[in-house]
Amino acid sequence: MAIANPIKFIQETRAEIAKVVWPTRRETLMTTLMVFIMACLTALFFFLVDLMLRTGLNGVLAYFGG
Repeated sequence: MAIANPIKFIQETRAEIAKVVWPTRRETLMTTLMVFIMACLTALFFFLVDLMLRTGLNGVLAYFGG
């Protein structure tokens, strides 16, 4: 097991952090908006699926339940 040099580690870490490209404000807002829209569409989809399954199951139970 090699012993790491803490000074070298810090230098390499700073060099890697300098390579990070941060998103612009516009990119962040657009991404946030897209996530919100997709969450709403997913919620609507599952609501409609739940509604159809519940309606179908209630119809079957009403038919066979008498």
